[in-house]
Amino acid sequence: MSPADDGTTVRAAGCVLWRPAPPGAPPGLELCLVHRPKYDDWSHPKGKLEPGEDPLAGALREVAEETGYAAEPGVELPTVRYPVDGRPKEVRYWPAAAGPGVFVPSDEVDRILWLAPEAARARLTRPRDRALVDALLATRPPGGPGVL
Repeated sequence: MSPADDGTTVRAAGCVLWRPAPPGAPPGLELCLVHRPKYDDWSHPKGKLEPGEDPLAGALREVAEETGYAAEPGVELPTVRYPVDGRPKEVRYWPAAAGPGVFVPSDEVDRILWLAPEAARARLTRPRDRALVDALLATRPPGGPGVL
């Protein structure tokens, strides 16, 4: 049994959501960050998995719930592990290209921002989330906005 399956580990999943930079902006991409008023933090969209839920399906569900956007996932990014309230937490992440959608504020996420990678890195509250920006950028082919 892996640590993630021991019954005490909190299982979660999310995405580093991106889109091509808009016309008139420097070429590249923008990342979507969510603001959670409960914690007053900026992070990537993510959330706890439902019992038996496939992690990728859960990541895409969380992106849709928190941002209002559909997402097209790429190759899985590194898993992030950290303690929460004395329990281990494991969050699996995927890079995901933003599809159609409209953000609607909620009690869980009251704001989103689309930022260039450097600005997103600076805005993220936790260093572990900043490392995911670098992991996403490492998946990009040279000279293109796409993610492998």
